[in-house]
Amino acid sequence: MTDLSNSVRIGTLVWNQYTDWPSMRAIGERADALGYDSLWTWDHLYPILADPEGPFFEGYTILAGWSQHTAGPTLGLMVGANTFRNPALVVKQVTALDHLSGGRAVLGIGAAWFETEHTAFGLEFGSGFGERLDWLDESVELMAGMLRDGVATARGEHYHAVEVRNDPAPLQSRLPILIGGGGEKKTLRTTARLADAWNIAQVTPEQAAHKMGVLDRWCEEFGRDPDEIERTMSLGPMVIRDDPAELQAAIARIEATNPALNREILAGSAEAITEHCRAYAEIGFHHFIYHSPAPHDDETLERFATEVRPAIA
Repeated sequence: MTDLSNSVRIGTLVWNQYTDWPSMRAIGERADALGYDSLWTWDHLYPILADPEGPFFEGYTILAGWSQHTAGPTLGLMVGANTFRNPALVVKQVTALDHLSGGRAVLGIGAAWFETEHTAFGLEFGSGFGERLDWLDESVELMAGMLRDGVATARGEHYHAVEVRNDPAPLQSRLPILIGGGGEKKTLRTTARLADAWNIAQVTPEQAAHKMGVLDRWCEEFGRDPDEIERTMSLGPMVIRDDPAELQAAIARIEATNPALNREILAGSAEAITEHCRAYAEIGFHHFIYHSPAPHDDETLERFATEVRPAIA
């Protein structure tokens, strides 16, 4: 077995729906104290994976709040909706976050998919997912230019900018761009060309291995070392308990707080979760991010850090 003991990283994606700021601040502080490597939240405007008629906090504001209450983990959206904001403005936002956090920002970005919120807020949604992926490619090219060169010009089909500057520069010498998704013709191509990290969610190890192979082939086409791109795995919502009755009670609390929840919860003992993660570690995923829906579960947060991470390798 490959020795991954010095490379396994963990994060949590804290759902910013059906919750409140004191709860989100508390889980951020607790994750920091437990040595989590990354903290994430969603970029949506209405709740997802549950009843959309409910409360939802804007993502970048949550990250800014965490920047003042944590010291260790990187901070990012998992992932930013490219359709919500002008890409040059996103670079300014994430650069400000980098300064607020002392150099811990990650620019997470994806094509966006939830039409309901776009209709409600009057945001352009395009003719379909393929068009939004073309927008994403243009957008990330502009973002990368601003972050890495300090100035960029864009003359694409959708985005236009003339010598737009990013001043001040981020604190990090290379603020990472993370792209989420597994589309083989466009998303992974953009990832290979421009990104520093990649996230894929809730696929089987066999599916993940296939996607990694496609990403590697795109890297080869662009003359890029595949090892330059960090591979991160989203595990979905998770509960760790040893006692079956306690496990079901914890799941019931999540379902009660997130009405009409329509996402399966990864649930079991620390040993079972370890085995689940180990299958992905064996094919090259070393950064595992689990979702924390409200009510945010401290036992799962602690045991993922203290029992699962050391045992994955």
